[in-house]
Amino acid sequence: MTKHHDQSLHQAQTSNPAPEQLSDSAPDHAPTADRERTRKPIRWGRGKPKPVREYKPKLTWERKEDEVWAASLEVRLVLDHDAPAGLADQVLTEVHEIVREEGRPALELFGASEAYTQVVADERITEEHRARVDAHGMTPGERLSAAFVSFGVAGFFFCALEWLRGGLWVGISWPAVTLTVMIVLAVALSSLAVVARAAGLVRGALWFAAATVATVCAGIGATAAVPDGQLFTVPAPVLMLACLAGIAAAVRFPDATIDRWFAKNPTDSDDDAWFARLDGLLRGRHAMSAAQADGHVREARHHLASAPGEAGAVDVFGDVEVYALRLAEGPSRTRRFARRQFYGSCVLTVSLTILLIDNLTNSDSSPFWLAANTGALGAALWSLVTEWRRSTAPDTHTHH
Repeated sequence: MTKHHDQSLHQAQTSNPAPEQLSDSAPDHAPTADRERTRKPIRWGRGKPKPVREYKPKLTWERKEDEVWAASLEVRLVLDHDAPAGLADQVLTEVHEIVREEGRPALELFGASEAYTQVVADERITEEHRARVDAHGMTPGERLSAAFVSFGVAGFFFCALEWLRGGLWVGISWPAVTLTVMIVLAVALSSLAVVARAAGLVRGALWFAAATVATVCAGIGATAAVPDGQLFTVPAPVLMLACLAGIAAAVRFPDATIDRWFAKNPTDSDDDAWFARLDGLLRGRHAMSAAQADGHVREARHHLASAPGEAGAVDVFGDVEVYALRLAEGPSRTRRFARRQFYGSCVLTVSLTILLIDNLTNSDSSPFWLAANTGALGAALWSLVTEWRRSTAPDTHTHH
C-alpha cells in the first residue's frame, strides 16, 4: 500500500505533460509516417484542449469496412473508456474527413480500431473527467436520470400490458394507489442511495437506504389497512401518457444541477474534510473496503504530517477526486466492482425467488407474469455466476 501511495503522491506533485508533448510523442504501434501525419489533426492542439461538443453528424462511409471500423471505435470509446459525451462523434467526424481526403481505408491510415481507441483515450480523455464519473462512466446526474427513465419505461409497458389483458379502462382503488405511491417512493429513494454511494457520500447513501426500507414497510402496512373497493376508472392510455411525461421530465432535467447536489468538495483549508472526502470516494465511488480506504487515508495523513512547512492536503495531494482515482486504479479494480455487483445480484435473486414462490402458490397468478418471473430469475442467476467468476478471477490491469 505504501508503494502505491507513494506513486500516487508523486503523480500529484508533478505536473501532467503538456498537450503539445502528447502530440509530438508517437504511439508505439504507429508503424508509418503516413499514419503519424493523418493522426495529427485529431490530437491535442497547442494551448488549451479542443472542447468536446455534443453533436451527432450524419456520416456516410464509402467502404463497408470503414463503417465497421468506425462502429467498433465508437463502441469501445463509450464502453471501455467511459468517453465524455460527444467525443466519439467528434473523433469519427475528423477520421471521416481524413479518410475521404486520403482515399484510403481507415484501417490502413489509423491501424486497428482497438489500438487507435487506446490512443484516443490516452490523448483526449482527461484524468479529471475519469475522476468524476462512476464505474459505468456516468456522473450522478446522468445515473439518476437513467434510473428514472428506466422506471418510466417499465411503467409504460406495464400499463400497456394491463390494457391488453384487462381492456381499455383500468380500475383504481385505495390499495392500488397506496401500492403505487410506495413503489415510486421506494424506487426514487433506492436510486438516490445508489447515486449517493457512487458520489462518495457513504453516510447519505445509508440514510437513503434506510428510508427505502421504511417506505416499503409503511407501504405494505398501509396497503393492508386501507379499504378495498374501486374508486374510479382511468383509460390505460392516460396512465401511459403519465409515464411518458415522467420520462420526458427526467430527460430534460439538467444533469449538471443534480451533479451539484451531490458535489462535496472540501475547502483548501479544511484538511479533515479533505481526508473524509477521500475516504468516502474510495469506499463509495471506487468500491474499496472500509479497511482498505482507512489504510490509504492513514498513509496520506502520515505523508502530510511529514511534509515540510504548513502546506495543506490540497497543496500536497491536489484535487481529492483525482487523487482517489490514482489510488483506486490498479489490477484489483475489476474484481472490486464485480464483487459489488455480485452482492447486488444476490439481493435481486432472493427477491425474484420470493416473488416466484408467491406466484406459484397463488392460484390467480397470470401465466404471463409467471413466465416473466421465471425468465428474470434465470437471468439473475446467470448474472450471479458471471459476476462471481469475475470477482474471483486473477487480477487484470484495467488502467485506461
